[in-house]
Formats: sequence, structure tokens, C-alpha cells
Amino acid sequence: MSLPAAPLALTDEDRAGLGRLLESGSPRLAGRARIVLACAEPGSGNSVVAADLGLSAETVRKWRARFAESGLGGLADGARPGRPKAGLVLSDAEREQLSRWARRAKTSHLTGTFKLSSDPLFVEKVVDVVGLYHNPPEKAVVLCVDEKSGIQALDRSQPVLPMMPGVPERRSHDYARHGTTDLFAAFNIADGTVISELHRRHRAVEFRKFLISLDKAVPAGLDVHLVCDNLATHKTPAIRDWLDRHPRFRLHFTPTGSSWINQVERWFGLLTDQKIRRGVHKSVQALEADIRDWTRIWNEHPRPFKWIKTADEILDSLAKYIAKISGAAY
Repeated sequence: MSLPAAPLALTDEDRAGLGRLLESGSPRLAGRARIVLACAEPGSGNSVVAADLGLSAETVRKWRARFAESGLGGLADGARPGRPKAGLVLSDAEREQLSRWARRAKTSHLTGTFKLSSDPLFVEKVVDVVGLYHNPPEKAVVLCVDEKSGIQALDRSQPVLPMMPGVPERRSHDYARHGTTDLFAAFNIADGTVISELHRRHRAVEFRKFLISLDKAVPAGLDVHLVCDNLATHKTPAIRDWLDRHPRFRLHFTPTGSSWINQVERWFGLLTDQKIRRGVHKSVQALEADIRDWTRIWNEHPRPFKWIKTADEILDSLAKYIAKISGAAY
């Protein structure tokens, strides 16, 4: 096991420069400055800083090394692979404006279920996760991980009436509840297969058990990149300790309030539509048996999802939407 990275040594001039980046209005540069400042604290290993800031250890490792090698200049943008060959690409100034619009739009009156993320590292996390989707590392597996918690075993008071020509499927409005279960799932972006477990609770203890299962399931010669959300159970000391002892695992956190970027959420949607919502279950055991059966059938003919949009295209679309609802000129 490799030794934890030593804290960065910062001069007064370094700290002043990092302070200017924090106040620059650029979410990218401010995010990198936060990483460097966190890396200067005692006990600031990459996994610790990553968990504290909700980033992947790989991202922390990158900016720690860039600063150690080139100082403040190393935090500037360089050319990145995988950028779109045609179409509109956001400049750093436009990214800064996007961040300002996002903060201002939080006070706008919105209807529907759309939610704007207020994550200060939103841009960094989008670039990190979408970069994995378009350019997955060699000799590695990328798994989108999440928990679908509180799945209810519902027993309808009357049988479901099937759909007929001109008549939709109908279900009784009342039902009896027979308990809940929690589904832990890891969606492989390369082939669409799913590794899953069912637990009656979704604490850090259960998440650690799931990590152990993933470690057993993924061949030893592969690194494991996990895309997951910012849930507190993913960042406890016990989880950090486990990750430190299993360095092939690297976490990549999605922005707060942005579950749409995690591909396993799409798989959860299919499971809900095709099995859970229409199911009638007289016990939690019956519900869990149905979930296991549906997952087994899925894995017999798995289907990966095709992620098309680049990070720049996502940020550009969001900038246009925020400009529209906030009345700002793009």
C-alpha cells in the first residue's frame, strides 16, 4: 500500500494567490484552490481531501501534483482531450457566468421537478464524471453506484386491471404496506451488467459490505472507478479506511442534486417501471425475490446506455436554460 501524500507546503504568497482564485468567480479555479488549500492541512491524504470535498481521489491527486510541480500556474486550464469537434464550447468566462446565473436562479420561481445544483464544484464534477463516460481508463472498470432506498412491499386491496384497447391499466388507490427494502446496485457502463445486493438498511455498514462484494466480483487486475453521490454514508471514517486499504478503488462524486448524471439511476427507473410499480407483494421477501429475478433476467441480456453529450455540451445547455429562466442575456 502506498504511503499517504505529505501535506503541501504553502508560502504566504501561495495562500494569497489561492485566496484570489477563491474570489475570482470562476468555479473551476476556485474549486482547484480549495483542493490545494485542503492538501496543505495535516493528515490531508488524497482520499481524505476527496471525501471532504466530494470529489474523486484522482481529481485531488491531479491538482495536488499540478500545484506541486508548477505552483499557481499549474491550476490554469490546459488543452483537454475529447472536446467536441464542432459546435459551441464554453470559455472560462462563460463558465464563470454560468456559476453566477446558477446562484441567482436559485431565487427564481420554478415549477415542475427540475432542480439546479448549488454545488460549488459543479463544473469540476461534471467534467470528471462525463470524462469517465467518454474516455474510461484502460485496465479499469467504471461502475455507477447508488442505493434505491425504502422500496415498499405493497399489497393492493384489489387485483390490477390490465390495459385494454382504449382503457389504461388501472390499480386500486388503497393498499397495505408490508415493509421496505434497500437495493444497492453497481451499473457497469461498458456492458450494462449490474452487481446488486438487498439490505434492510442503508447505512455505511451496508455500503461497506457492498464494496467488499464489488471487490470480489471485479477481477483483481482491474482498477475500479465508482461514480456515486455525496451521501454521508459514502464518506464515513470506516469507508475512508476501507478505501485506503483498497487503493484500486477510486470514487468520483456527482454534483449535489444531480442524480441524472449517474447512469444507474436510469436502470433504477427501468426496474421501477417494469417491476416494482406494477407489483403486488404481500411481504418484503416476495418483493426482494421479484427484484432479484428481474435483475437476473436483465444480466442475461444486459444493455449498456449510450452517453452522448460531452461536459461542454451539458454546461452550455444548462447555461442557456438558466439564462432563459433568470432573464439574463446569453
